[in-house]
Amino acid sequence: MNKQTSKKKWVVAALAVMLAAGILISFLLGRYPVPPGALLGILLNKLLQGLEKLIRLVFPSWQPGWGITPFWEERMETVALRIRMPRILLACMVGCCLSTAGASYQGVFQNPMAAPDILGATSGAAFGAALAILMGGSSQIITISAFLFSLLTMVLAFLISRTASGKRVLTLVLSGIMVSSLFNAGTSYIKLVADPSNQLPAITYWLMGSLSGAEGKTVGSAVIPMLAGILPLLFLRWRINVITLGDEEARTIGVNAGLVRAVVILCSTLITAASVSVSGMIGWVGLVIPHLARKLVGNDYRVLLPTSMLFGALFLLVVDDISRNLLATEIPIGILTAFIGAPFFLWLITRKGEVF
Repeated sequence: MNKQTSKKKWVVAALAVMLAAGILISFLLGRYPVPPGALLGILLNKLLQGLEKLIRLVFPSWQPGWGITPFWEERMETVALRIRMPRILLACMVGCCLSTAGASYQGVFQNPMAAPDILGATSGAAFGAALAILMGGSSQIITISAFLFSLLTMVLAFLISRTASGKRVLTLVLSGIMVSSLFNAGTSYIKLVADPSNQLPAITYWLMGSLSGAEGKTVGSAVIPMLAGILPLLFLRWRINVITLGDEEARTIGVNAGLVRAVVILCSTLITAASVSVSGMIGWVGLVIPHLARKLVGNDYRVLLPTSMLFGALFLLVVDDISRNLLATEIPIGILTAFIGAPFFLWLITRKGEVF
């Protein structure tokens, strides 16, 4: 193992440790105090209870009697497990997915400016959520509608690009821009006809992005499509390395660049749709984090993708902690990511030299 490889593994390990520490610290932050000792007792007790349930599935008659006698207030456990835990998990999941999608898009499109909304996935989700709010749907209906319309935009972009002439990658990007524009117009019209006292504020707040409505059900509904998209990307990450060299090089190695590119785009859009449907419009994460990860570990996607996943989860977790604790009123997380992302984008397009 050379020094460069060892350094990259240390970077990944350090990010994993920082993420674990960030998760524990996030449990302690909030309006209602939960002391560290009580927090550790609550989490350990929950872990032991989970192990008991697993053991009873195999040995139904066994009664291990594990658990910790509560020395904390019941309200502390409610705050830690039912309010903060879903939000912390969702922040890590969304940050991980958006940054992974961004890194994957930048690889397959060989474009350093590629971001998760390149195929209009975020615009479709915005339209779906706005439509559900206009129709008076529940939070679950809003999430489902945002997810379905996000996938619909991807399908439309694919269908249009297949009928257009020219380079497939370029026509796909242009199709995504066109479809995104159409759905943005639809969202604007919904905002125009929405009730200004109730519906319009709800639509506007959703478009700014927030994790304030995180619940256990939200995490459960999002984790399946997220895993369905992330796992194939992890298995294909060495093939992304190959197709960044060009289709001819990939063909000589025996890699079907077109098939790999299609699968990567599909999986990236799936995790983008799943993320945006539960968090609203959170921009810049998919653009900023992959570039910062690339600065740390280079362009090798075997290491870059795990680094982007951990870095993205840590980044959005920290930003969410700031959004819910900085002021008395919670700041929409999309505003904070824009404050960070916009200056970075300006630096990116004005700096000399190649980003890749």
